[in-house]
Amino acid sequence: MRQQPVIAVVGPTAAGKSDLAVDIALRLGGECVNADSMQLYRGMDVGTAKLTPAEMRGVPHHLFDIWDVTVTASVAEYQKLARAVIDAVDVPVLVGGSGLYVRAAIDDLEFPGTDPEIRARLEAELARTGPGPLFERLRERDPAAAAVILPSNGRRIVRALEVIELSGRPFTATMPTYEAVYPSVQIGLEVPRPELDDRIALRVERMWAAGLVDEVRALLDRGLAEGRTAGRALGYAQVIRFLQGEWSEEQAFEETVRLTRRFARRQESWFRRDPRVCWLPYDAPDLLERSLAQISGHPCG
Repeated sequence: MRQQPVIAVVGPTAAGKSDLAVDIALRLGGECVNADSMQLYRGMDVGTAKLTPAEMRGVPHHLFDIWDVTVTASVAEYQKLARAVIDAVDVPVLVGGSGLYVRAAIDDLEFPGTDPEIRARLEAELARTGPGPLFERLRERDPAAAAVILPSNGRRIVRALEVIELSGRPFTATMPTYEAVYPSVQIGLEVPRPELDDRIALRVERMWAAGLVDEVRALLDRGLAEGRTAGRALGYAQVIRFLQGEWSEEQAFEETVRLTRRFARRQESWFRRDPRVCWLPYDAPDLLERSLAQISGHPCG
């Protein structure tokens, strides 16, 4: 059992998590551990706002750039990798907005197996009919799971139905609880919604200016469009549709902003459900000191 807590910096996209994590690591002699599912992919730099080496300020960063864009993301695989790093680092600072990845790293979360035949059959049905009929089936078999899975999230619906068929148990039986395997301190960055919407629009503008379209074009040569996870990432999926002639560049830009704002709301909702997260204003002048006070065991505030 580790004595020092795992520090996690969480919250919605564009809240400033990466910079705070580096500040904390510098002060405590820590090392950053990625918990952003898309920053795991090599070459997906501009569109994921990945820190540059200069912005890392000498702090070791783990689990960035480990998968090719053709690899399908696996939370179970990430869990193994993250825990190996956490066990090896004195002061791990987990940072990212992928809620399930954060929970996989620090909580008692098990992943049921898979069955290629069941998965293939369900995915073929998804391609044929869309997510609607599959979602209705999920609602009949596991209403609690249907209540927390978006009706449009075909990949998640397929996974839930696969687990139900494979295990004979509700998918909700495998969903995360708040039972930790490591002591942890979780700091959430709170941004008022109008400000967050503005920050997201500005971030997407900067990504476009920094060469997101060229980045996507280069990654297409490495199989991005065939990647079942990377190819659907925010920004990347929209630029692909532009480059394939389906959308104008303006449409791709506007959809990236719109969908990123929607995604940020889901991120915040996910982390708000966890009573262990200490929420601090993203723009507090003493944000680092308040974070360190929380880490040292003082009340959240």
